[in-house]
Amino acid sequence: MSLDLFIEYSLQYVVNSGFTLVMEDAVSRSSLDSSSTGDEYVLVNADPKLRITGDINDLNTEISEPDSGGATGRGDKMENSMEREIGHVIPSSQSVDILNTNGSANTGSDDVTVTASSVSLPTTPTGDCIVFHGVTYLGCAVVNAPRSEVEIYRNMAILNEQSHGAMPIVLSVPANADGVVSQSEGVVRLLEPDSDTEISSYKIHRILFCARGPADSNEKRCFAFTFSHGVSAESAIFQCHVFRCDLPEAVAKILYCFASTFRRVPKNRSTVTKQISTSDEDFVFTVNLEFREEDGKGGFTLCPRDKNVFKLRCNLDKRLTLTVQQTGTKQLRIERCFGLLISPGRNVKHGDMTLIEKTSMGYTEDTIYVITGNWDPTEASFAVLNTETPRDTRVFMTAAIDLVIVGIQEPVRFAIETKAKIFPQTEKFWYFMSKPHTELFHLKLKPVEGHNGEISHEVLGVRSQSDLDRRKAGMTLPLGHAKFPTTDIQTPIEGPEELSDGDEPLLSGSGVVSKEITDENLLEAWREVLKKWQQNLTQKPKQVSQLAKKGIPEALRGEVWQLLAGAQNNSELLEAYRILITKESSGEGVIQRDINRTFPAHDFFKESGGLGQESLFKIAKAYSVYDEEIGYCQGQSFLIAALLLHMPEEQAFCVLVKIMFDYGLRDFFRNDFGVLHLAFYQLERLLQDQLPDVFDHFMEMGLEAHMYASQWFLTLFTAKFPLFMVFHILDIFLSEGRNFAYHVALGLLKVSRKDLLALDFEGVLKYFRVQLPKRFRTEEATSELMQVALNCKIRGSKLKKYEKEYQAMKEQEMQQEDPLVRFERENKRLMDANIRLEQENDDMAHELVESKLNLSKKLDASQDLSESLTMELMTTKKKLLETEEEKQRLETESSQVKEMCRRELERLEADNTRNTAIIADYKQICSQLSERLEKQQTANKNELESIRSQVKSCETCSKLFDQDGKVQLPEPKIDPDSVNPKVLNLESRVRELELELAQTKLALVEAECKSQDLTHQLTSAVTEIQASKNTWFSKFQNSIKDVSIMQKKDPSTKDLQRKDSTSKE
Repeated sequence: MSLDLFIEYSLQYVVNSGFTLVMEDAVSRSSLDSSSTGDEYVLVNADPKLRITGDINDLNTEISEPDSGGATGRGDKMENSMEREIGHVIPSSQSVDILNTNGSANTGSDDVTVTASSVSLPTTPTGDCIVFHGVTYLGCAVVNAPRSEVEIYRNMAILNEQSHGAMPIVLSVPANADGVVSQSEGVVRLLEPDSDTEISSYKIHRILFCARGPADSNEKRCFAFTFSHGVSAESAIFQCHVFRCDLPEAVAKILYCFASTFRRVPKNRSTVTKQISTSDEDFVFTVNLEFREEDGKGGFTLCPRDKNVFKLRCNLDKRLTLTVQQTGTKQLRIERCFGLLISPGRNVKHGDMTLIEKTSMGYTEDTIYVITGNWDPTEASFAVLNTETPRDTRVFMTAAIDLVIVGIQEPVRFAIETKAKIFPQTEKFWYFMSKPHTELFHLKLKPVEGHNGEISHEVLGVRSQSDLDRRKAGMTLPLGHAKFPTTDIQTPIEGPEELSDGDEPLLSGSGVVSKEITDENLLEAWREVLKKWQQNLTQKPKQVSQLAKKGIPEALRGEVWQLLAGAQNNSELLEAYRILITKESSGEGVIQRDINRTFPAHDFFKESGGLGQESLFKIAKAYSVYDEEIGYCQGQSFLIAALLLHMPEEQAFCVLVKIMFDYGLRDFFRNDFGVLHLAFYQLERLLQDQLPDVFDHFMEMGLEAHMYASQWFLTLFTAKFPLFMVFHILDIFLSEGRNFAYHVALGLLKVSRKDLLALDFEGVLKYFRVQLPKRFRTEEATSELMQVALNCKIRGSKLKKYEKEYQAMKEQEMQQEDPLVRFERENKRLMDANIRLEQENDDMAHELVESKLNLSKKLDASQDLSESLTMELMTTKKKLLETEEEKQRLETESSQVKEMCRRELERLEADNTRNTAIIADYKQICSQLSERLEKQQTANKNELESIRSQVKSCETCSKLFDQDGKVQLPEPKIDPDSVNPKVLNLESRVRELELELAQTKLALVEAECKSQDLTHQLTSAVTEIQASKNTWFSKFQNSIKDVSIMQKKDPSTKDLQRKDSTSKE
């Protein structure tokens, strides 16, 4: 339910009482359209329906007074006509169409004469119009709400203040002699005073709203009207034109002339407009853009889009799909696509775009033309679109198509500008919007005749809807080629708030809250309380209430707020939030519009589409889905923003749910604001008890609580007050409960008592809207307010008493009310409740059926899974038994092999010891033989030398030898009898010893090699036994076989061992 609608409903009392009330949106000045005094203000090429504000009763009085000077019309009939019609002028903000209710005003046969001062406002009749002199044009401004008095008054004040460049003009208002203003003549003209040259003109049927300046302000000599530019409601642009007269009395006469002229505009203009022909033709095309990325399986998957931002991954080939569809009765045929282009950035020049490969083009249906193309983002020209973007940043990109259209001389380019965020190649997207990006293009063509007499079209311009919207937001109409100044005043976009006392309201989100803590005792007290609280979350320490009244330190607010609300570590709500953000909400449009005006003065929420606004949107949407009864309500966004400044979005959602349900804030929005009206009544009764003078003052003016306190209760004072005041109120609210809102409201009225008693109705409303929030821009003022609010004595029993009074009053009103009306209203309420319950029943039935189907599917799947697990269990048990048997067998074999290895190792160690002893004996023998051999050789050598010397000394014997000592005679036969047998034995023994020495050395080397091999084999066998119980036995057998084979192949070793044993013996 919209907060704007509630405020508009609440202010009906003021409108019906004839007051001219400057209304403003309850949440932000950016939504001034909610303050419109009329119906839908988008009025383009429709039946004229002018609205005039200001006190028109004053117009009646002023025009009725006799005036010495003035304009002369076309006869006395005009004066009589005016006198007849004056009695039908009605109070402010009412349609001029109602002037004809008595039947006498709509005669349409008499002309009008406007009485004017000959000095300040001379008028001149020109046959079909009345010309007013002494008027100054102040300028024009673009407005968003052409029927909003607030916006017109604001622009009027600004332009009147900045009137240094104003221009005097002559104002021409149409008035035909027959009393009817035709379509061609129903034009208000601005003329130059000297030359009567037309500066600008405005058709009567496009003037939507007229207003005069307040009588007690500097704008009392000013009047203004709003004018509509555009051919459709979508492209309409509204401007406010402001004028000033030399004397205040002239304003009423001009406005009455406007009203009289406007009544004479024909109601049905369709027959007139059909006669007006134009040579230009407008066509509207809808172009949809989609991106798809390579999925690694030979296909392409759709790229997600979140908040009008495409999510792309780098280094992946992409496929573009653009669909073109024309709306309207007259269709243009697309012949082919001349080119498909893409480029990073926006407002890209045509020559800077890069052509990509087209894969297909053609009509899929009679009116839908589809173009697809492949895009390789790894090219150098697309480096920006292939680089991962930093967090909270976006990049602009432009995709364009050049179409060749039958009957148009040149290709037509449609360029779509959009945003993209580049992610790593491995990024996964879970939640996204699958709708394509859509853009409207307005193609303006001019028919031209070709050489052969054929009619073709020339392109006059192509404009996208986004471009038109941007121009609408910042356009001022150039009047008369800048002959007089125009001021571009738009609905203000709230910027940084300055400490000024002007008429502009304080921006929401203003104020800087420091995280520095000057009171160390307070910090220490909170530290002890939190330590105690964390040990038992179900019981709040007694000191919390007093500490919260002093204000929670900024650094601790996030944690303490969660503890106070009971939302800490709430896994159920956290899980629900993760699911809710993936669902669609019917209020997404309202939420998206509201987040742009929430806390505009705070940096965290300034950036459109930034992290702050994105989190704000998610929480508001999730809550609208979570609480289907009330959905999203205006005012929630401010409370959400205050929570987001202290905690992550998941925790902020949990605290919001607790505040809405446990603290009863959602009750204000239920049942047509019944609880809220009760709160207003209770506040008025408290005001009557504690501030009777203020209460009487309000009652005398007709000012009720809902006119100033609705925003306080619905937003918990978060919308317009400075942040340190907002946070302090939330500190105590979460600690004390909903009734603290009455304390704050009464405290605000108490501290403002003197100011309120000195103001009138409009002044009080303006004070609540502008001056009151600015009083608390300092922490000292906020602390003083909190002290006053806490000192207000508001007992729960008294509130209960007021509630009973309110219920009794309502029952009495119902009894006095016509039973038929009461029954109809009750019936309507019950029917609405019935429809809602039926819808809920249908939804629950649908969910029940889906749940049963899902449960059945899950049950079947569980049964199948159970059967498969049972089979696996049986198989596993069988394998377990086999494994245990195998284990026992292997353990037995392992013990046997270990025993065998032990015995073999002992035997090998004994053999090794024996071989070592044999080798030592052989070494000793060899050393002894070597010594004996050396001695024998030395003796033989000496004996030989002595023999040689004796032979040389003998002359006979010396001849038998040559110089080298060799015998020259043939070797004589040796007589065995003459040979010494002892020498022969010694020589034979030497040869045998040499042979044995060689064999012993050989056996020694072989024994060492075999010993090393056996040691290595034993080590390997033990290692393999420990490493694997399945293969050690075979390896051991192989090693034994290898040893036995080696021994068989080398029998000399056995012989050597046998000889060694024999020699020892």
